[in-house]
Amino acid sequence: MATLSTSQIEDFIDQGFIKIENAFPEELAEECRTILWNATQCEPNDPRTWTRPVIRIEEMAGEPFKNAANTYILYNAFNELVGRDNWLRRETLGTLPIRFPNKEPANDTGWHVDASFAGDEVDNYFDWRININSKGRALLMLFLFSDVCESDAPTVIKVASHLDVARILKPEGEHGLSFMELVHRLDSLPRREEVWATGKAGTVYLCHPFIVHAAQDHHGQTPKFMAQPPLFLKKDFNIHRPDRQLCAVEKAIVRGITIPE
Repeated sequence: MATLSTSQIEDFIDQGFIKIENAFPEELAEECRTILWNATQCEPNDPRTWTRPVIRIEEMAGEPFKNAANTYILYNAFNELVGRDNWLRRETLGTLPIRFPNKEPANDTGWHVDASFAGDEVDNYFDWRININSKGRALLMLFLFSDVCESDAPTVIKVASHLDVARILKPEGEHGLSFMELVHRLDSLPRREEVWATGKAGTVYLCHPFIVHAAQDHHGQTPKFMAQPPLFLKKDFNIHRPDRQLCAVEKAIVRGITIPE
């Protein structure tokens, strides 16, 4: 897939995400899994060593991760959704949550929207903020480094919830809302279809930065390996421009604040 189709871009604007299969090679995903298994200090063939429901691995900067994040397919998609060359190349893939089958529930499965810029407490992520122009953040990305089926703790996405979030953020202006302030308002949103981010290793979901999503507990047999980094912006979005100048992310924000509730 050299470029996104018109229907894919429209799906992104309407639904808040697109699924790109074979965004990076399965062989590269396997290399990344091997590195991550070593980082977890768990044994791939011994479930007795899988003693926690989730292990978070910080910032893997090795070449396999860098190569997975910087493919021709993804570059084209970034240009189509965010604006040509208005994004920063990923050198790492952020924190990688590895989820294991476990009787103990994970403590991070609540609905939320990822924050994008620091609040007053820089070291407190719950104090980080989101505003109507998605300051600093272009996309949420879900990189699958293992095959993920419905029982393997796939991320849950609320379809079209980015439109609802845009309406919440509009009156808050540039200051926006903190991560927790927005979380407390999500229960009031309309009921939306929920889809699970499943797929083969090498799949990447590109999500609007306002999409409401949640982790799940693992009910399968094979640990789930993924990364969920943001794509950062070179120049912040500006929705106050003529429609022909807006990228897909901006068009979705405008659609959210202009369609009837």
